[in-house]
Amino acid sequence: MKTQTVTKPLVVQWPTLLICSLCYLGFLCSTLFYDTLGPVTSTIVLTLALTLFSSFSHEVLHGHPFRSVTANTLLVFPALGLLIPYPRFRDTHLAHHHDPSLTDPYDDPETNFIDPAVWVTWSPLRRRLYTANNTLLGRMVLGPFISIATFYLQDARAAVKGDKRVIDGWLFHIAGVITVLWWIANAGQMPFLVYMLAVYFSHSILKIRTFLEHCAHEKVRCRSVIIEDRGLLSFLFLKNNLHAVHHACPTVPWYRLQSVYTAKRESFLKRNGGYAYRSYRDVIAMFLLQAKDPVPHTLMAMPPDPQTEPLHGDKQLTL
Repeated sequence: MKTQTVTKPLVVQWPTLLICSLCYLGFLCSTLFYDTLGPVTSTIVLTLALTLFSSFSHEVLHGHPFRSVTANTLLVFPALGLLIPYPRFRDTHLAHHHDPSLTDPYDDPETNFIDPAVWVTWSPLRRRLYTANNTLLGRMVLGPFISIATFYLQDARAAVKGDKRVIDGWLFHIAGVITVLWWIANAGQMPFLVYMLAVYFSHSILKIRTFLEHCAHEKVRCRSVIIEDRGLLSFLFLKNNLHAVHHACPTVPWYRLQSVYTAKRESFLKRNGGYAYRSYRDVIAMFLLQAKDPVPHTLMAMPPDPQTEPLHGDKQLTL
């Protein structure tokens, strides 16, 4: 007797697939109807679509909306955001999810903290630049350039050393970029420079989310933030503002994070030591022009700073 093979039905997370559709709809409308919509409306639509696409890519790397990794990856193959290779985003972000390493300057690929021993070797100009980057306004204006330049430099070094995973990730990305560039040049109406402006704007918006995501705390469970916002930014970030919940339950899809948090709100707030804010409006009011943290990691010892040391050891120069 022949045994029948039971095929599992394809499980589709329709809310996440709807988000994917919105991303491509915004991309198509802004590029195809640029002349009709005008430069301002088209840029706004594309900026929102690209911001949402980055958040959707985050869902994809965590295994949504399909069971198939290949099917999920195909959804983000066209590199709409142009700048960050999805395979590299996937690898670095999954490494970031090793919670004991959160905020570590060497082991957390997404940290903004610097080893104090490195900090004291920097020039005054570079220190001022990174200090400005630790304000919310600075993070939105300077942050995309700093993070992308740092990311590119690290990947370039790895590629030169022959890291096949890095090289393959960039080859995948280049194919996706060529697809998008072909569309812009042949099918769309939007000028390339306007498209790039929207790309940078989308990275600036995403910096609002990442600005407060983690703090330097001795307890690992207290390093991830909760921002109880339910507005437009929360939607664009696909509820990743509930970041402590996401780190505690990384496989939970975005559309269930709010209910998980609501059901155990007090438990989550106790678990992360009350590292929470009511809304992004509060965050903007508090940190638009004020640095949230120092750039040197606060849990690492600060060595003597040669730029502030006396001229002759501990002896002051007197007149």
